Amino acid sequence: MAERRDDVRDTTAVFERALGEGAYDRVCAVLAPATVEELEQQAGSPCARAMSEESLPPGGPVRRTDVYGNQARAVLSSDTLFLSHFASGWKVVAAGCEPRPQEPYRCRIKGG
Repeated sequence: MAERRDDVRDTTAVFERALGEGAYDRVCAVLAPATVEELEQQAGSPCARAMSEESLPPGGPVRRTDVYGNQARAVLSSDTLFLSHFASGWKVVAAGCEPRPQEPYRCRIKGG
């Protein structure tokens, strides 16, 4: 279980580092396929351009990771990411997520 948490933490770090550097092609590489599809469809442009237009700020250091089977949540200092495990490893399914009392998270980037 610790290994899976480490893998989630590593994927989150790759996503955050790429986001901070404005390397949107690398951001898109760790997004889940359905998330890329949804983002491109909504923006009407390729993933990297859509991510640059989204202006999602980096979420800061990882404070906690929770892994439930093939699903995970990474809580950062100013963001929450949701991830799923694929054959190719962990991918970010949703980002820019804010908790809401008694309701599901509201996420700026998410898959359909």
